[in-house]
Amino acid sequence: MATIVYAMLTSLDGYIAGPGGDIDLPIPEEELHQHFNDEMRRTSIALCGRRMYETMRFWDSPEREIAAEEVERDFARAWRETPKIVVSTTLREVGPNARLVKGDVEAMARSLKAETDGEISVSGAELAGHLARAGLIDEYRLYMHPVVLGGGKPYFQSGLSLALTPLGTERLTQGVTLLRYAPAGN
Repeated sequence: MATIVYAMLTSLDGYIAGPGGDIDLPIPEEELHQHFNDEMRRTSIALCGRRMYETMRFWDSPEREIAAEEVERDFARAWRETPKIVVSTTLREVGPNARLVKGDVEAMARSLKAETDGEISVSGAELAGHLARAGLIDEYRLYMHPVVLGGGKPYFQSGLSLALTPLGTERLTQGVTLLRYAPAGN
């Protein structure tokens, strides 16, 4: 049985994107980027909301178009190798190694969790909020950047109420602190 993990970079005040919707957090440098590369390699399935998937499609590009840095090319390879399920009612098609789901997200997530080994990553605040309300997220990973955005898209959706149990913290480069939590009672 898989573990469903919701992990995102956040500001100290809890936002994953700034007021204009842009990701206003500092770009990960090599060591932090490598941490995310390793996380992607450990991911059995990436479950993405539409907006996050469209943002991440950049990594589907040929490596020569992505960047000159090896750590970025390495992430692109890991992204392309990871099977993706995209939840959207508006997209008509998705790219390589991805499958589009328009139906019952909760039933699909329960089925994936039962049929998959390892970790299923969830990307996208709205999708994560839906799965959190259904009690399907097993771990929350907040990568806290030492910046304050003052508004924008929050990591936790408005109106979501959760009791969480700390699983641990880890200091990473660029002043980032990883905070790990599980739903209380798990």
